[in-house]
Amino acid sequence: MNSFSAESMKQRLVEIRRRLHEHPELSHEEFATTASIERWLKEAGIRIVDYGLKTGVIAEVGGLKGGPIVAVRADIDALPIHEETGLSFASVLPGKMHACGHDFHTASILGTAFLLKEREAELQGTVRFLFQPAEENARGAQQVIASGALAGVSAVFGMHNKPDLPVGTIGIKGGPLMAAADGFVIEVDGKGTHAAVPEAGLDPIVTAAHIVTALQSIVSRNVSALDSAVVSVTRISAGTTWNVISDKAELEGTLRSFDEPVRFKVRERFEQVVAGVAAAFATSARVKWIDGPPAVVNDKKWADTATRIGSRLGYQVIEPTPSPAGEDFSFYLQQTEGLFVFMGTSGPHEWHHPSFDLDEAALPIAASFFASLAAEALVELKTEL
Repeated sequence: MNSFSAESMKQRLVEIRRRLHEHPELSHEEFATTASIERWLKEAGIRIVDYGLKTGVIAEVGGLKGGPIVAVRADIDALPIHEETGLSFASVLPGKMHACGHDFHTASILGTAFLLKEREAELQGTVRFLFQPAEENARGAQQVIASGALAGVSAVFGMHNKPDLPVGTIGIKGGPLMAAADGFVIEVDGKGTHAAVPEAGLDPIVTAAHIVTALQSIVSRNVSALDSAVVSVTRISAGTTWNVISDKAELEGTLRSFDEPVRFKVRERFEQVVAGVAAAFATSARVKWIDGPPAVVNDKKWADTATRIGSRLGYQVIEPTPSPAGEDFSFYLQQTEGLFVFMGTSGPHEWHHPSFDLDEAALPIAASFFASLAAEALVELKTEL
């Protein structure tokens, strides 16, 4: 199948991206975004399939000849960040911003749908588009799966923009690409007392301080140097005034890992360390886990296919450094084969920065790449049947 080119629709994709950027909506609140996506799809004659989602859109192109189904996913939600870009199309909603580039993802994959619709009769199966809500709170992918929208899908593809990669570069890698992202809350119980007589109480702040230090030994002494994990305590809260020792302290943070056995080994050791340190100071502590998405682990077969397509289209294909950030696309990869890539966007800042922006020249590149990947994947899957 010949390659798809979105260069002629670049301005249309820019307009869509800017419209989305001006009107960001947070996770589970993407009602206007959903309506806009549906309108743009209907204008292109693309069929929308109702899976009962409150926000988000599922659409399809192809299927005229039967055949397999592949899915292409774009996340559509924004972040609770006040925009500081100074762009002419900056967010009109204070405290809300597309600071992670999901507006770029949505516009690009709409472009993919437009391209595939133009050559629908050539497709050797169905391409299902998952315009997914609520990626930022890691709940949206599970909702899409629960709706049944992944049923029958033989492969799923997605991306994240990568501001530190130049436009025209695509990061493609088999194996782990993004980390499992678990959160934790540690509650320490002591015994309050006057700060002048600490011996009359059990100081939870001293316990908390030692827990922070002891946790750092887990990665250095319980994880192989050939593996990787990160344990970060990001918040400590205790006490209300300067001359009283509180009876409670609370710590919060995150665990990042790329391998499931390592992930659960660290969690097990984590709980042992917390309980042991607390006992050493005659206090008690408990850990509450906030289960995040698992690691994004790509299938090598689809990484090889995508590398071949990206190179054929004239893009610079590299093997990227895995990111310790989390991504709920991983839930799809637990259900079926697939691939998640990094799309170079030459941005001035990393994700979640209030001045985050990207180079819109990457829009037609992403649209064309995924159109070619989806079409060729259908051919490969049909051959395997």
